[in-house]
Amino acid sequence: MTRVAVIMGGWSSERPVSLVSGRELARAGREAGYDVVEIDAGRDLADQLKAAAVDVVLNGLHGPFGEDGCVQGLLEVMGLPYTHSGVLASALAMDKQKSRAIYAQVGLDIAEGGLFARSEIAARHVMEPPYVVKPVAEGSSFGVIIVREGANGPPREVAEAGWAFGERVLVEKFIPGRELTVGVMGDRALAVTEITTLREYYDYAAKYDHGGSRHIIPADLPDEITTAALDAALKAHQALGCRGVTRSDFRFDDEAGRLVILETNTQPGMTPTSLVPEQAAHVGVDFPALVRWMIEDASCQR
Repeated sequence: MTRVAVIMGGWSSERPVSLVSGRELARAGREAGYDVVEIDAGRDLADQLKAAAVDVVLNGLHGPFGEDGCVQGLLEVMGLPYTHSGVLASALAMDKQKSRAIYAQVGLDIAEGGLFARSEIAARHVMEPPYVVKPVAEGSSFGVIIVREGANGPPREVAEAGWAFGERVLVEKFIPGRELTVGVMGDRALAVTEITTLREYYDYAAKYDHGGSRHIIPADLPDEITTAALDAALKAHQALGCRGVTRSDFRFDDEAGRLVILETNTQPGMTPTSLVPEQAAHVGVDFPALVRWMIEDASCQR
């Protein structure tokens, strides 16, 4: 029987979400017939994996170190097949500025913006509001600030001592409209989901709290926009060099007819409120079957 290590937890800001994803992955892996061991990843992860004597790694980590190429590089050195994207694709997708450049290169629409020093962002409006301030390499909406039209001043919180997201910060023009997301499974775009929430935006609580958001699947969109979103997600997945499962997020401006890609997540959440398992089920792939596919797709591929 194949012995699978589900690595989860870690030490990033997304640790709580990762623990939930990991437990769900482990449960589904056992249901799919694998010998599963759960590992709360520490900085001694190599020793943890050696002690567990596993055949393959099901990566349930989220955030820095777990999905930015670091753990992937370790697994490459150890010669352990692992799920999701390889070293380079993981690093590129995690760095929003680098992934923006790749999106633009292959013809995907991105929001106007760029990198700024956080001291500059706190001192003045670096672009006309409304705009969005976001860390270059974080997930789960950590550190995201929306500066609304008519704001009295710039977001000074980025200069506060508690800011933990780096000295260079991404600023993008706020794109009005609808929040869409598309999961990709190998060479197949799954579905388009529209996300609605009563919160200011699709933040951490909206993503993971029960009832924090509503998922409309399939999204009620013109056929050409559905097709464009599916095509764009697959194009982003391929342009970044991803494998396994990814999820790309978009904004669709109804009035302008503009579909803007925001980011690609190489290790999307696998919690009970997560989007990719829901999309997979929508196209006839239940959660244990999805996890089985991910495990069978695992490899050492930089």
